[in-house]
Amino acid sequence: MKILIIYDSVFGNTKQIAQAIGNTFSSEKNIKTIHINDVKPEYLIGLDLLIVGSPTRGFRPTEAIKRFLNKLSSNSLKGISVAAFDTRFSLNHVKPKILRFMVKIGGYAAKPITKKLLKKGGELLQSPEGFIVNGVEGPLKIGELERAENWARLIISKYQKS
Repeated sequence: MKILIIYDSVFGNTKQIAQAIGNTFSSEKNIKTIHINDVKPEYLIGLDLLIVGSPTRGFRPTEAIKRFLNKLSSNSLKGISVAAFDTRFSLNHVKPKILRFMVKIGGYAAKPITKKLLKKGGELLQSPEGFIVNGVEGPLKIGELERAENWARLIISKYQKS
């Protein structure tokens, strides 16, 4: 199985989640966990599973992730299983009511990433997931790395059944 995990990270939290997910797939010989700036088009050739992650910035993925997804041609992900994740604030940490309302309306990065992956022909293997950071720069909430590993195990299990 050929697996590619692409991530962007501003303060290192999303990178930690991507690495935890990648390490869970450690028994797979053909896996790359790579920063968005280092992705090459040939990495998508023969791919079985693509996981994309981004911090939530202004209710959306980073510009680098958006550019990457927009550059993919139609049906370029046909036959490829996909999943997406983000890092985000917990709504419990958003104090002003107006900002909470905006977060509820605007959402988080994983959902638009998933929509774009499906639009490019990907086959959703696992629902998008968000991992919580404490504060703007982090750190990750305690237990989030373990939750990322569990999410990856769900993906492995679903992929083996497909």
